[in-house]
Amino acid sequence: MPYLELSLRTTEDRQPRYERALEDLGALSVTLLDADADTPNEHAILEPGVGQMPVWPTLVLTALFDAGTDPLALLAALEAFDPELDWTGAAFRTVEDQDWERAWLDTFRPMRFGARTWIVPWNQDLPEEATGADAAVVRLDPGLAFGSGTHPTTALCLRWLDGLAAGGRLQGARVLDFGCGSGILALAALKLGADAAVGVDNDPQALTATADNARRNGVDDRLAVYLPGDEPEATYPVVVANILATALDALAEHLAARVAPGGRIALSGILRGQEDELLQRYGAWFDRLQVASEEDWVRIDGVRR
Repeated sequence: MPYLELSLRTTEDRQPRYERALEDLGALSVTLLDADADTPNEHAILEPGVGQMPVWPTLVLTALFDAGTDPLALLAALEAFDPELDWTGAAFRTVEDQDWERAWLDTFRPMRFGARTWIVPWNQDLPEEATGADAAVVRLDPGLAFGSGTHPTTALCLRWLDGLAAGGRLQGARVLDFGCGSGILALAALKLGADAAVGVDNDPQALTATADNARRNGVDDRLAVYLPGDEPEATYPVVVANILATALDALAEHLAARVAPGGRIALSGILRGQEDELLQRYGAWFDRLQVASEEDWVRIDGVRR
């Protein structure tokens, strides 16, 4: 089914009024895009602060309406809703619907991390290399949650887990995946020999995706999921947190308290250049801190004192 798309360039301070008008007049969705995405932008939002939801100084609003919507009647209604807003720059076009999940999955291929770990889309055949008895295969459908293995932050954590398994440190262990997203790291740990895992995320969709993927991989009896406020107090020999640097800083004491003495931690979601402050912060509890990087992203790992 096609849709009527309205797009309009505006500024950060007026964006909430435009968005309110579009939603009140029946927009099925409203998307915000950086108007200067194709040019160098000194105001690029690389990482928001905890609790912040910033937008770009200049942006493009895109709203979808039912295909039968009359553009002229819609403009008249928008102008009447808030007469101070300027709708003269609004542009309309018809866009075709498509299976966005299917389109994304078409680009998602089996991937290997380290010696044994394989992330394979749930609906694709195993590569021949992943059929051996030693392969740790995670069948994944990320759903609406972050974590498919395609992002460097996830890849850095998967290789770290694979290395722990090679050293026997995952065998029979309990693992905490803080900021679990799709559950990819907890699932990889279980497939690599961990006995049980806990996934924590503040996004209910992430908990749903993690639970669904656990069932898909036959480990739902060994993986529990919680919102942060419901997370049980416990310590773990292995903790991995693939979140943002600001959150890693704010949660340092909490995460340190979750690692058992002698246990391992991996911190990712860190942009290159942010690692020094976090190394100093986590140095209060961890020894042998080291840094690994891929593209513009960094992982820090260490051993609990």
